[in-house]
Amino acid sequence: MRTIVHMSDIHFGRTDRSVVKPLISFVNEIKPHLVAVSGDLTQRARSYQFQEARAFLDALPKPQIVVPGNHDVPLHNVFSRFLSPLDKYRRYITDDLNPFYVDEKMAVVGVNTARSLTFKGGRINELQVAWVREKICELSDDTVKVVVSHHPFDLPEGRHESELVGRARMAMETLASCGADLFLAGHLHISHTGHTAKRYKIKGHSALVVQAGTATSTRSRGEANSFNVIRLQHPEITVERIVWQPETAVFALSSTEQFRHTADGWVRA
Repeated sequence: MRTIVHMSDIHFGRTDRSVVKPLISFVNEIKPHLVAVSGDLTQRARSYQFQEARAFLDALPKPQIVVPGNHDVPLHNVFSRFLSPLDKYRRYITDDLNPFYVDEKMAVVGVNTARSLTFKGGRINELQVAWVREKICELSDDTVKVVVSHHPFDLPEGRHESELVGRARMAMETLASCGADLFLAGHLHISHTGHTAKRYKIKGHSALVVQAGTATSTRSRGEANSFNVIRLQHPEITVERIVWQPETAVFALSSTEQFRHTADGWVRA
């Protein structure tokens, strides 16, 4: 079995500081095999916010797969936004915009979907998809193949398609042939689990999509702060949602969902 802690939308600069230390303690007690952070580490891409994010990451277990979000690109500094959009992210967080982790049970690739030309939306391009294919296509079917991005490849019911990452269909159709199993994302500040078969209708392929809420930000969308604990043991995946309980000032298990791999892809058990 492999355990991934998946969190997103940390938003240093707009964090609820009362949840940060309990979150760090909880994650360290889990002892995950990997921590995946799907973007928006800062609120406005300022140096002190990246420094706080760096200290936060340093307090979490390793290894880590971290990708930037649209808030990690400067908003008001037009010069930096277009000429060096991820300069501070590279300086304080990581210079690796194509992070990759693999062992005998799982392969996890991080994709940067943040773009200077969009203030909120994101995009994936053909070069990035080709790179992901290169990393995962030759791996065995027993290896759970995971893609981490800030912007989502699928959405909860009622959300507009404009919130999908740009060129999502191209990416999904291409990666389906490599057996991509699991897509982790953030951006919406809403927790969600689902599968891709309804939207993409690719014969014999149904990937699992897991959306993380905001782990520490005060910018909630009607949900408490939360993150996911994902347990992989092919052909099964379990998704646990861990939610902040303000009345007791602790994180606690809120729900557990189980999925199983079949001839048609991942389905709810």
